[in-house]
Amino acid sequence: MWNLIWPILIVIISNVIYHILSKSTPSGAQPMASLLITYLVAATVTAILYFITSPTKNLLQDIKSLNWTSFLLGIAVVGLEFGYIQVYRAGWNISVGSLVANLGLAVGLVIVGLLLYHENISAKQIIGIIMCLVGIVFINIK
Repeated sequence: MWNLIWPILIVIISNVIYHILSKSTPSGAQPMASLLITYLVAATVTAILYFITSPTKNLLQDIKSLNWTSFLLGIAVVGLEFGYIQVYRAGWNISVGSLVANLGLAVGLVIVGLLLYHENISAKQIIGIIMCLVGIVFINIK
């Protein structure tokens, strides 16, 4: 059971910290300069963790085993980070901006699961999608 719980706890805790820090990025700071520092720190921490956790410690060999997904994931992460900085600069509350984005993400991933991975979609999931969409409308009504 713990093998299911600890990874999701890392995601939740990291996401809470991530959103607090994204919202706290100074409004006058150039977003790409902020992200550059973010990624330099992330690259340093990742390199340290690689050498701590890798059984082979052969970085070149491990890089050769990668494919295109790592490169596109890098682009996606930049879009995600930049998008959230802009969401908060546009005035979204931390409690609502992330919720709307994640509800939209949930709906999008159900569709991706259906179309790309041929996952089954149940009546409960369809009801859930409708509820998410209705929730997005209600959350944004002022």
